[in-house]
Amino acid sequence: ATVLVLVAAGASQWWELKYIAGAVCKSTAKLNGKVVVITGGNTGIGKETAKDLAQRGARVIIACRDMTKGETAASEIRTQTGNQQVIVKKLDLADTKSIRVFAENFLKEEKELHILINNAGVMLCPYSKTADDFEMHFGVNHLGHFLLTFLLLEHLKKSVPARIVIVSSLAHMGSRINFSDLQNEKFYNRNLAYGHSKLANLLFTQELARRLQGTVVTVNALHPGIVYTDLIRHSILLKLACKMCTFFLKTPQEGARTSVYCAVAEELESVSGKYFVNCQPAYIAPQGRNEATARKLWSVSCELLGIQWD
Repeated sequence: ATVLVLVAAGASQWWELKYIAGAVCKSTAKLNGKVVVITGGNTGIGKETAKDLAQRGARVIIACRDMTKGETAASEIRTQTGNQQVIVKKLDLADTKSIRVFAENFLKEEKELHILINNAGVMLCPYSKTADDFEMHFGVNHLGHFLLTFLLLEHLKKSVPARIVIVSSLAHMGSRINFSDLQNEKFYNRNLAYGHSKLANLLFTQELARRLQGTVVTVNALHPGIVYTDLIRHSILLKLACKMCTFFLKTPQEGARTSVYCAVAEELESVSGKYFVNCQPAYIAPQGRNEATARKLWSVSCELLGIQWD
């Protein structure tokens, strides 16, 4: 189960996760004139990532469902960084209509897009479905970002060099893609559903990187570490475990460091299709490197979303 994987990681790798995992992105790259979209930038590691990139001078667009929290976060970031180009736009990844409206407005209002950070997500929620009848974890964490990336990709290609950063998780290691029950309708376990969606993130990263070869648009995935944020709100067990093991956990600021690293590090300019932990390349479980599975998931995702992405 995902909870057991996360707790075990916290117990057995505490030094790495708290200290070595606290590795700082050493890049001093400035992002003046660059446009960034970050989903879920209103809270947790997303907010800290947005703040770091704003500090570097980027025009940061926080795409989130809760506009009140988004405006509060943006105001704080503008005050702390002095960067007034921190904007909030409505985006509900659990509704493809919302995703399409966001993308349509973005393409009208912004001439370029240099960095797309697919950060938002849900974790360990009770069985529920999105507006389009997708299981919530799979629909938000994978399909929502899959569609958003599809709709914004041409803008990224026009703005090269450009980067796509996908927040995945070590939870992918205990997961499998079950195409016979992709929506978890026959059997639902919220731990497995979360891990399943994070594995889908990695497979998407692998296949997208293959398709983007030669475009100067890169895509990389990452595990932010075991971070104490509101993401665990649906699990009483995990909340209790985190409260007991606070010392072993990362703060949101520490958890954002690998996202920032993937977004700005100069040495990653031509690196694509990789997975990072603690600002370093990391091991991907075999099921996260299976090309046949990645291609089939791509095809099925396009079919579910009603798009053609060759």
